[in-house]
Amino acid sequence: MFGWAITFLIIAIIAAVLGFGGIAGTAIGIAKIIFFVALALLVISLVYGLVTGRRPPVS
Repeated sequence: MFGWAITFLIIAIIAAVLGFGGIAGTAIGIAKIIFFVALALLVISLVYGLVTGRRPPVS
């Protein structure tokens, strides 16, 4: 998910440089939403892992 956030951030930067303000604003908004959703899922996953005490499988 963080990869998607970075992708939308790059799209926003390129659109801003080329003068497409509306597209840049929309892309940066999407990037923010995806970033915070990914961050929330990461925290939930870490807390769940600590509470249950399960270790990830080792390959």
